[in-house]
Amino acid sequence: MGKGDEGRAIGIDLGTTYSCVAVWREQHGRVDVIHNEQGNKITPSYVAFTDDHRLIGDAAKNQAALNPENTIFDVKRLMGRNYSNPIIKNDMKLWPFKVTAGANDKPMIVVKYKGKQLHLYAEEISSMVLSKMLEIAEAYLESAVKNAVITVPAYFSDSQRKATIDAGVIAGLNVMQIINEHTAAAIAYGLDKRSTNCKEKRNIFIFDLGGGTFDVCLLTIQGKEFKVKATAGNTHLGGEDFDNRMVNYFVEEFRRKSKLDISGNPKALRRLRSACERAKRALSWSSCTTVEVDGLFQSTDFCSSITRARFEELNMDMFRECIETVDRCLNDAKMDRSKVHDVVLVGGSSRIPKVQELLEEFFKGKNLCKSINPDEAVAYGAAVQAALLSGGGMKNVPNLVVSEVTPLSLGIFTVGGIMSVVIPRNTTIPVKKTKAYCTNEDNQPNVLIDVYEGERARASDNNLLGSFTISGIPPAPRGSQSLDVSFAIDANGILTVSAEMKSAGSKNDKKRLSTKEIKKLIREAENFRAEDEKFLRKANLMNALEDYIYKMKNALKNDCYVNPKLCSEEKKKISSEITRATNLLDVCNNQPHVLEELADYMKELDSLFELFQRMHCRQD
Repeated sequence: MGKGDEGRAIGIDLGTTYSCVAVWREQHGRVDVIHNEQGNKITPSYVAFTDDHRLIGDAAKNQAALNPENTIFDVKRLMGRNYSNPIIKNDMKLWPFKVTAGANDKPMIVVKYKGKQLHLYAEEISSMVLSKMLEIAEAYLESAVKNAVITVPAYFSDSQRKATIDAGVIAGLNVMQIINEHTAAAIAYGLDKRSTNCKEKRNIFIFDLGGGTFDVCLLTIQGKEFKVKATAGNTHLGGEDFDNRMVNYFVEEFRRKSKLDISGNPKALRRLRSACERAKRALSWSSCTTVEVDGLFQSTDFCSSITRARFEELNMDMFRECIETVDRCLNDAKMDRSKVHDVVLVGGSSRIPKVQELLEEFFKGKNLCKSINPDEAVAYGAAVQAALLSGGGMKNVPNLVVSEVTPLSLGIFTVGGIMSVVIPRNTTIPVKKTKAYCTNEDNQPNVLIDVYEGERARASDNNLLGSFTISGIPPAPRGSQSLDVSFAIDANGILTVSAEMKSAGSKNDKKRLSTKEIKKLIREAENFRAEDEKFLRKANLMNALEDYIYKMKNALKNDCYVNPKLCSEEKKKISSEITRATNLLDVCNNQPHVLEELADYMKELDSLFELFQRMHCRQD
């Protein structure tokens, strides 16, 4: 791709089920969504660990049924959440891999790798997926990449956004910005529809239903300005949940028909889940499909059919929840549905016919926009934002101004357990607001500040982000000492809370990895990368040796290709080397730590290659 691509910033859609990477190509004035080594523009967000090596993407997903306990997926649902979170507890019932509680109630994923048990943070697994996306981009651009814009669901909490940045840092990326998925999709749509050149204001509704998260957003596009008016969503609703309903349905059917229960068998569940995922996709264009798994459990085959109507019945409550979320977003923006000019579909699950039908019905027959690729739109918009943030050196970048909003209200616990809101939801960011509070006791020496996000009046019903204590308050009657508490949200949607008399370490970083922990994880990531390179080198050497053995055997068998001048001793030597090479291959398969021996042996083969070439030199 040449020198012009050096230092390029990329956009990454880090998805629950699939991830995607894109880059702005200034030579052509367009975005390229980059395909992986399989030729696919979306890569499964899967990481697998075996006795020999680590796999990421398609390779990891393809072996999931054989190695379910050590194949990690859905890790986005663990990001920034506590182990004790009820959502995590419910998900753990469906995952074949093990999750335990770590320090500060952070969930830890337990895997077996090279005969040893590892405990990994969700950020580490996500960093591996990000490393894969980086590798895909660098292979395409033929140059190193350091800068990236990474997308997150609008309803990702403060701790989840911080966890995403941590994952990027561990992967060796400079995370230029975290942007909301719907904003990235809006950028992609705006460029695709030439809306950025229109002087007339257009109200655009983004409906983003992906593999694990659901976001909706109402924004206005006028000229170069993209202004978000309101957002709503659910960080735990998507295609994976529809798959789960279908899996549970067929587990019950298999139990009823065969009297066998596969609910505790990870391998059987993984194979059934893969079949259900394929069936879900098929039902987007067919009214009926078959779910078939040979030897599902105890040599018992499973074959059944499911209609689109039954699939819709299984998931109708979640489909209706999507429409209720759409309605809530419009109400927050104080806009009538008839004022919406375009409804844009994003995310693979937005292809589900019933979802589209309900959405068209809600918007009173309005045609849905399907012109942009729902799988690629988010990465596309992220790449444009990355180009915009790269500075004036980039050419042909569209001139855009994006105004984002905070999805949830932010405030503190006050007397009586009330949530005192400092920054209301749907406030344009970045923003900083300060609010004054008074002491509520005589001679109160310190104040504990609990920071929450949410819409409930009672603080404890909302999500606790963190706490810090203000010390050193001079003795005085209650109400006479005033304390200014400041909330600041940056362009990434990340919150910093401070107070006028704050003590050291008062910032809300409790749920984020410490700098020391991040450095440790970066070192571990480098070790993984070195091991992967070592495995690849060994695999290439073994492939070269195996190819050599194959050619030599064929040459010896076929006398017409053997130079008659070769004496019996030379032929015997060649046969002996073939045997030695074959034995070495067997040793390499069983003993991973023989890389140097294999490399040295390949160097010794130079003289034998000369013999091999002489064998192919025919007499004149």
